Amino acid sequence: MVFTDAHRPRLTILLLLCLGCFLFSSNYPALAPLVHAQEGEEEKPKEAPKKEGRKGGAFELFLHTVRSLGWVYGAILLAISIALLTLVVLLLMELRMTAAIPAGFIEDFTETVNKRRFKEAFEMSKEDGSYLARVMTTGMQRLQYGIEDAREASFNMVDSIRAGKENLINYLAVIGTLGPLLGLVGTVGGMIASFMTMAQSDRVNAQALAGDISHALAVTMVGIGLSVPAIFFHTFFKNRLTRLCHDISNVADDLLTQMYHNSKKTGTASVAETDVSTPSRTAPASPAAVKPK
Repeated sequence: MVFTDAHRPRLTILLLLCLGCFLFSSNYPALAPLVHAQEGEEEKPKEAPKKEGRKGGAFELFLHTVRSLGWVYGAILLAISIALLTLVVLLLMELRMTAAIPAGFIEDFTETVNKRRFKEAFEMSKEDGSYLARVMTTGMQRLQYGIEDAREASFNMVDSIRAGKENLINYLAVIGTLGPLLGLVGTVGGMIASFMTMAQSDRVNAQALAGDISHALAVTMVGIGLSVPAIFFHTFFKNRLTRLCHDISNVADDLLTQMYHNSKKTGTASVAETDVSTPSRTAPASPAAVKPK
């Protein structure tokens, strides 16, 4: 058969159809047996890979972690965990707004000062154990020297309370820093022991090596697990202490100002009564009162 120029378009269309069938069969494997039927190729549907059941669980991971810590790291991290829990509970109890600035104390103190019973108000502040009462007691001791001295003394007491609580809060930051470092020390020690085992043996047991590495990494996991809540509570209590001290300063300043003005009013009345009831001895006698001899 001789192909002339008239047959070239037909041949071109046929080649394009073959190429299209080939590409279509490669993109859709389900139709590939129809295209390659002449070659006798048959494709079997692929079976989905079977998922193996997960061995162990959370309890097994916990036991593995406890065994990995050992006596040394286990005792150290347990002590740090107890210290962290104790600090969190203690700060939660001490940095409560209702305990630091009790509303009942403010109402009783204001009522007592309005009745001008200043000694009773001072005793009330002295017997109360809240932070506001401690600040008020310090300020009232300097109130006789002026309102500015009283304010300065009360602000110094607020700074003293802040410094005392910041010492406890800073221990949370120390725990947050030491946790990952202790975990890293345990991990490095476990890795060194694993490499020493590899160096002493001619053949490397991959399963044993993976077990040693998992034991080493468990220490780091516990250290990081301790640092996360420690850093969170450090920021939480630091912000709460700042707000608490700011509120204590404002409330104490208001109460001291109220007591100062009430005492000035009482003092002015007393002086007026004294001037009226007791005449001055240094006033010169009037000429009419002097009788000639």
